Amino acid sequence: MDSSAVKQLFINARALLSGHFLLSSGLHSDTYFQSALILQHPVHAAQIASALAEKVMAATPKIDVVVSPALGGIVIGQEMGRALGCRAVFCERVDGKLVLRRGFSLGKGEKVLVVEDVVTTGLSTREVVDVVTALGGAVVGVASLVDRSAGKVSFGVPFSSLLCLEVSSYKPEVCPLCKEGTPAVKPGSRAQ
Repeated sequence: MDSSAVKQLFINARALLSGHFLLSSGLHSDTYFQSALILQHPVHAAQIASALAEKVMAATPKIDVVVSPALGGIVIGQEMGRALGCRAVFCERVDGKLVLRRGFSLGKGEKVLVVEDVVTTGLSTREVVDVVTALGGAVVGVASLVDRSAGKVSFGVPFSSLLCLEVSSYKPEVCPLCKEGTPAVKPGSRAQ
């Protein structure tokens, strides 16, 4: 599955949105990837996870566990665990901080792939990396369906994505959509 097929999947599912969006990073954008609209279909979720797993395995052949951030990364993290033949767990926010809970644990030195649906600045992904490292896991790779940074975000380990493109993002104080008076909406998992 190449990047044009992935982009077309987003378009067909009406999951590539245009408007004025407040991203979980705090930035504003005129483009939003609502991957939940694709991942709600198990056939599509399995298909894209399989394609992403192939890319990951080329760069990182040994993975013990997939760790994703809730909420957006849970479905793709589970499907990646299935595609890679390993377990999949997720971090969730408690008092604003990502933690591993629900009895999930990581063994010292376990090789971890951090999986996200969409990466813009990499903030949530880095938070998961920090959780994994603090628990003794070894992050050996990061993967996402979409890399909105066009490869500019780095995690210090191999980073694989199915769709890598640069999408304009703005600090609120310089956002041209705000200056036009268009209200921003927050459709993501940290919507208020």
